[in-house]
Parts: sequence; structure tokens; C-alpha cells
Amino acid sequence: MMPPIALPHDAKAGPTKSEVRAVVGSKLALGPDDHFAEVGSCTGAVTIDAAQRAGRVTALERKPERLETTEKNLAANEASVRADVELRNAEAPEGLPDDADALFLGGSRNFEAVLDHAVETEIDRVVMNVSRLEVAGEATEAFRERDLLEEVVQFQVSHGYELAGATSFDSDNPVYMLVGSATSETDENGDEIAADGGEVDR
Repeated sequence: MMPPIALPHDAKAGPTKSEVRAVVGSKLALGPDDHFAEVGSCTGAVTIDAAQRAGRVTALERKPERLETTEKNLAANEASVRADVELRNAEAPEGLPDDADALFLGGSRNFEAVLDHAVETEIDRVVMNVSRLEVAGEATEAFRERDLLEEVVQFQVSHGYELAGATSFDSDNPVYMLVGSATSETDENGDEIAADGGEVDR
């Protein structure tokens, strides 16, 4: 079991919630030989979580002040980090590695170009989180157009609080999660199967 992540330094955008990170982690299924790439590190919550599991981590953040927050929070979790971590002040897809095994998009900026990079470099696992319904629709279509889509997951987390001697709940905003792969599988005839389960059109 991984130790809890400490985030003593904050950014205005806030961290990816721990419950959401747990689902992201299960979909990425990072192992000690994996190279994980992240677009939009912000507070570094996902960066740190990945660095506890993967062998290498490359995290991009276009805003220098947020990258500094990532760096400070990463240092605060140094004891639990096992990966070789590189932080890059860059706007994706510029700065993304060509040898990543898994990719996480924490925002929707330039996401189509990032997905093109994922296809070109054949990234095995791609996860994208979206909080707005309209963007989720656009992202789903973009995943489908590139034969990336494996599943779309929508979930919402609620936290209990005391109200008049009993327990009520505050709900976080829903999260739409796109999960896919840029590597193809083959059927029993050796024909390629698209990531969404359909046939590959050549």
C-alpha cells in the first residue's frame, strides 16, 4: 500500500481529488518499468502518485508558478518517490517524450494535438479527465476518431459532514474520464482490433 500524498503547497486550480486519483491509477496500471507522462501537473498530486509506482515520470506544466508548486510538493514526498522524475515547463504536445508507456491529460487545452502525439508514439494507456459535459463530448469524439477509445467513465464523489446531529453529504463536481490505448490488439486471425473493439479501417 502506497503512503498518503502530502500537498503542503497549493495552486489555484487545486489538486486532483484523492478518490479521482485512485481511479486514474487503476486505469493507468503503472508498473516499475513504465514511463509515465503527464500534461498539466499543477499541484503535482498525480505526478507524485505516479512517481510512487512508475520507473520514470515526465510531467509538463505550462505555467511556471504551477510547475514550482509541483516541484515543492514533489520534494515534500521525496521519501515515497521511486521514479526518476523530470519536470518540464512546456505546453503540450511540445515537450512530451516519445517513449511514454502511459499518458494522463488533466485538462483539455490542446488535447487533440496531444492525442495525435499519443497515436504517433503508440502510447499504451491514455487517460483524460474532463469536468465539463460539452468538452467530454468533444473528447469522446476525438478519442473515437483516432481509434483510441476503450471506455468512458462518469463518476461523482460525495463527502459526509455533520448536520443537526446527523450526516449529510456535499457532492464534488462530476468527472468524465476517457480511457484508451494507441496500441492495437490482434484477433485470432491476426487482424488488428481497434482500441474501441471495432475493426481497424486501413
